[in-house]
Amino acid sequence: MSLTIRIARSLTIPDPVRLERYHRSPSLGPRLLFFSGGTALRKLSRELVGYTHNSVHLITPFDSGGSSAKLRQAFHMLAVGDIRNRLMALADRSVRGNPEIYALFSTRFPGDEEPAVLAERLAAMVKGKDALVRAVPDPLRKIVRNFLRIFAACMPEDFDLAGASVGNLILTGGYLNHEQHIDPVIYLFSKLVEARGVVRPIVNRDLHLAAELADGRVLVGQHLLTGKEAPAITSPVKRLSLVKSLENPEPATVRIRSKIRELITGAELICFPMGSFYTSLIANLLPRGVGDAVAEADCPKVFIPNLGTDPEMLGLTVSDAVTTLLRYLEESAGACVPRERLLNFALLDTKNGDYRGPLDLSRIRRLGVEVIDARLVTQESAPLLDAGRLAEHLLSLV
Repeated sequence: MSLTIRIARSLTIPDPVRLERYHRSPSLGPRLLFFSGGTALRKLSRELVGYTHNSVHLITPFDSGGSSAKLRQAFHMLAVGDIRNRLMALADRSVRGNPEIYALFSTRFPGDEEPAVLAERLAAMVKGKDALVRAVPDPLRKIVRNFLRIFAACMPEDFDLAGASVGNLILTGGYLNHEQHIDPVIYLFSKLVEARGVVRPIVNRDLHLAAELADGRVLVGQHLLTGKEAPAITSPVKRLSLVKSLENPEPATVRIRSKIRELITGAELICFPMGSFYTSLIANLLPRGVGDAVAEADCPKVFIPNLGTDPEMLGLTVSDAVTTLLRYLEESAGACVPRERLLNFALLDTKNGDYRGPLDLSRIRRLGVEVIDARLVTQESAPLLDAGRLAEHLLSLV
C-alpha cells in the first residue's frame, strides 16, 4: 500500500548536485510540462534532452498562418507546424537517420517557384528520387514516401505548394492515413526519431482563435495577432476565445481529453513559458479542464515572462501578464481554486532582462506569486534568455 505525504524543503537554484544526477540518468529525469506553441522553446527543448527524456509539451494547434493555413483550409484539420518543430527539437540526433529526417522535415518548397515545378518535386519525393528523401534510411524512408503519396493523392488540384513545409506535408499525409487522428502519427515519428519527450496538441479539434480588442474590434485567426503576417495590433487584447472557423466565428467549447489531463496532473513541474503570450500560452488554457488539472497537479508552477517586445502584449506589463494568466487559469478551472494551486513562481532576470515596462514586483507578490530573480540572460544570449541557464533553474525547482 502506497502512502502520499507532503513535505516542505529548501531549494538551491540552480542545484549542481541535482543537475548532475539528472544529467547522468536522463531516462529517469523529471516530468517538466510546458504549455507552449511556436519556436520560443526550441533551444530550451534541446537543452532539456541532456537532463530528462520525460518532458511534456502541450502544443497549441490553432495556427492560421503560413503553410499551416493552406493545409487547414484544404483538409479542415488542426495545425501541425508547431508539433513538427517540437518533435525535431526533442529528437536524438545521434541516432542513425535523425540528421537526414531533420533536414527533410525542415525543408520548405521555394515560395517563388512555378506550380508545375513544385508538383514535380513532390512527385520525385513520393517516388524516392529526391536527394533528401533518398538520404533517409529505411524503414523511415518508406513511411515518409507513403505519407507523401497519401498527401499527394488527397491534395486539391488548386493546392498551392509554394512555401510549403515538407514536414507538415508528411504529418498531414499520416493524419489522413490514420482517419484524421494525429496522435498515432506523433507517436510513430516520436519513436522513429527517438524524441526525448512527449509532444501532444492540447486538443485534436479544428478550431481557431478570436480576439476581442479593447477598441471593440474582433480579429478572427491567430495570424492576425502575432504581428508577423499582418500589421501588429494597435489596441490591447481584451478577451481571447475559441471559435469554430475563420468563416464562422461562433464560439466553440472543447474539453481536454483524459490522456491530456493525466499528463498535466502527473507533472513534476508545470511551466507557463515565454513565447507569444496570447496565441502560444493563453490559447492553451482555453479548453475546459486545463485549469482544474493544473490545480490538481501537486507540483510547482512557474511563469517565465517574455523579454523584449511581444506584439500581443500591447498594453501589458509583466505584472499585468501574471494577472491575466491567473484569470484564464481560474476561468478554466471552473470553480473557486486557491491561487497557490495555479501559479507559484515568476522567473525573471531583473538586472539583465529587458521587459519593456515596469515590473512591479510587489504587485506580483501580492497576487500570491513568488518572484525568483536569477541570472538568466548572459553575454552570449543577450537580449534573449540563455537556454542552458533557464533549463538549470527549472530543473532545480522539481
